[in-house]
Amino acid sequence: MKLYGYAEKGDISPLSLSEAVLCATSDELRQMAEFLTSCAAEMDRMGSAYDHVQLSDQIKKFELSPHFVVASLQTDKS
Repeated sequence: MKLYGYAEKGDISPLSLSEAVLCATSDELRQMAEFLTSCAAEMDRMGSAYDHVQLSDQIKKFELSPHFVVASLQTDKS
């Protein structure tokens, strides 16, 4: 697993992160857990064809939240 992130403004290249802090409600965490489980199933089904999925594309409640993206480690080019 690797973590990447962007500054709120400016930086266009992802930064490698050593730690991430997620501040969310218990309801949001449950929805994200279901999203992650769904991503894992889709990754298993698609194999190397799996690229990435954005939380806000799957759960509209997160449209105004910071972007949360699940990508296959196989697509990591660094």
